[in-house]
Amino acid sequence: MKDNDCITNVIKIANTCIDLEYWPNHFKISSTVIIPKPNKLSYDSSKSFRPIILLNTLGKLIEKVIGERLQYHVVSNNFIYLSQLGRLKFKSTIDVGVTLMHIIWLGWTRKCLTSTLTFDIVQFFLSLNYWLFTLIVLKVGLDKHIIGFFSNYLIDRKTSYQWNSFSSSIFNINVGVGQCSALSLILSTLYISPFLYIVEKHLKILKIPISIISLVDNELFISQDKSFDIPNSHLFCSYNIMTNLLDKFSFIVKYSKTEVFHFSRLYGLFNPPSLDLLPLDSPILSPKNSWKYLGFIFNRKLTFH
Repeated sequence: MKDNDCITNVIKIANTCIDLEYWPNHFKISSTVIIPKPNKLSYDSSKSFRPIILLNTLGKLIEKVIGERLQYHVVSNNFIYLSQLGRLKFKSTIDVGVTLMHIIWLGWTRKCLTSTLTFDIVQFFLSLNYWLFTLIVLKVGLDKHIIGFFSNYLIDRKTSYQWNSFSSSIFNINVGVGQCSALSLILSTLYISPFLYIVEKHLKILKIPISIISLVDNELFISQDKSFDIPNSHLFCSYNIMTNLLDKFSFIVKYSKTEVFHFSRLYGLFNPPSLDLLPLDSPILSPKNSWKYLGFIFNRKLTFH
């Protein structure tokens, strides 16, 4: 079979799945391989292991076709939040670094300091639920067949767990989307967009100037002013709004990865205040001299590698 014939057949299967509003049960079955994380002092907790979900290869090809179409539709209709820079075609962590640098330099032209707050959402992909996603898809204005397809795609999923030579029986996993799925990229991006729009709306009402950069399960808030006190209060309010909203939909913030960092062109003594998040059941965040973020290592004067 020629390559073009293979591609044509995959596209035909994708079209048929959409038309029938059906995702074959065979593609809903996965294997979850448990792999120990390297260089851990102890392996007596689940945090020391990483689950890798293995999916049917043909199913992943079909998902890729559907995902490309879905991304084109939602991006061309401006549904995706403007500064969502991850999990989308032609966007990457490099764009995040460039965007962050641009915002910081722009602030410096106005003699402003820049403060950032970043945090992760725990088990984001496993927390997605199909009923809320169906509401989001309806708002996007997709064809009813696509809505029907995803209503079927997101339910009745199963997996077996594998550890070395051990293989478990098959379990139902009617939550989330497989992180290794080609569709998980655009689905997760589409899923978090309404949260960002809601947070932005609340911040505008409160007249809090915050820039937001999103990489699906990693969120970055950026505040600028001529002193550190005001940005810290803005970051506190933004974090409060976002975490309360996430909590309503059963998302959990990973506090151990919540960090604050300040950028300044000042020389000499540099001792910015800590960000006290204790009223929000989060820790007190003390700024560091350098910040490792998405593979970049920044210092306060904006040199990084």
